[in-house]
Amino acid sequence: MKDLSKVILKPVITERSTILKERDNKFVFEVHPDANKREIKLAVEKMFNVKVKEVRTAKIRGKTKTTFMRAGRFTGKQPDRKKAIVTLAPGENIDIFDQV
Repeated sequence: MKDLSKVILKPVITERSTILKERDNKFVFEVHPDANKREIKLAVEKMFNVKVKEVRTAKIRGKTKTTFMRAGRFTGKQPDRKKAIVTLAPGENIDIFDQV
């Protein structure tokens, strides 16, 4: 990927990500499926003006869902996703998570 502004899609705000943020200074983002760790690190440092210590990634496979209706059975699939857990250097913080 060339454009770093398209690497980070959105922040992931769940109970687990809030605990990681408070306890370990880790922030969770949903990222582009083709992005690698270097691109994610550069994008976070550029967008939020912070120092990134570590990046961990995980690919989440989309679930298949089946709906039964009067017209028959319909099967669909949620899209595959990729998320990144970004550890910041001590003393660094991202303000966007505090506003939510």
